[in-house]
Parts: sequence; structure tokens; C-alpha cells
Amino acid sequence: MWKDLWQRWTIDRPAVLGDWLWDVFVVQLADLLNRLTLRRIIALIPVVILVIAYFHRIPLPPELLLVGDLLAYIDIFSVLFLLGILSQSATVLFIVKQTAARVARVITSLLERTRGVDVRHRREDSARRRKRLTSAPQDDDDEHVLGHGVAWA
Repeated sequence: MWKDLWQRWTIDRPAVLGDWLWDVFVVQLADLLNRLTLRRIIALIPVVILVIAYFHRIPLPPELLLVGDLLAYIDIFSVLFLLGILSQSATVLFIVKQTAARVARVITSLLERTRGVDVRHRREDSARRRKRLTSAPQDDDDEHVLGHGVAWA
């Protein structure tokens, strides 16, 4: 009986206490630090300021209270900030899309114009020298424009 009691109080109880201390100070603390984010730390700053000021009976200046409110409502301010950035990026994206579409149209137009020019199959010299019987006078106004959306003065 004494041996059992001695083992329980010298080995088993300290081992249980050691396991409990390990669980609280290592496992649960590591879990808390893993779940702790910058947003949560910033949200705790006003609480720490208020607790320190309350215990020391220090009057808080209004600026510090406003900073505390800003930190407490950091989610709302961050959403407003992100919406401002997204509206500017949406405008830039719209301009980039328009420019890309215009460049694609110009390239397509140029490819269609160059498709008619074929340097691989040249005509014979005699065919070039021969004058057509039904040749109409050339009028520059009837030719196609070189590029789409380009104004000539």
C-alpha cells in the first residue's frame, strides 16, 4: 500500500502535471500562435490601450481614441480601400481591353491587305507588259485604306 501511494505521488502525479503543463504551454500556445493573424493583433491594440489607460487612470487624448476606433474598424476601412483600388484597376483593365481589341483589328486588317500580295507566284514578263483592253483609269479615292480606324489628312 505504501509503495503504491509513494509511486502515485512521486511518479504518476508529477507526470500528469508535466503532461498538463506541456499541453497548455506548448501545444495550446502553438495552436494559438498559428491562429493569430496580423488582423487579430491589430484588433487587440485598442483593447490593450484601454486596459492600460484604465489601470493607470491616464486620461486618453481624443487622437488616441480615434486611432483605436480606426484599428477596431480596420475591416471596414480595408474594404473601402480595396474597393477604391478595384475601381481604378477596372478602369485600367477596360482601357487595356479596348486597346487590345483595336490592335487586333488593325493587325487583322493588315493581314487581309497583305493576303492579296503573293510574291511566290509571279506572272510572266509578257503578261506584265501586255496592256489590258478594258483598263479603266485609276482613281485613288476608290482604293482601300491601309489601316482600320486610321484617319488621313
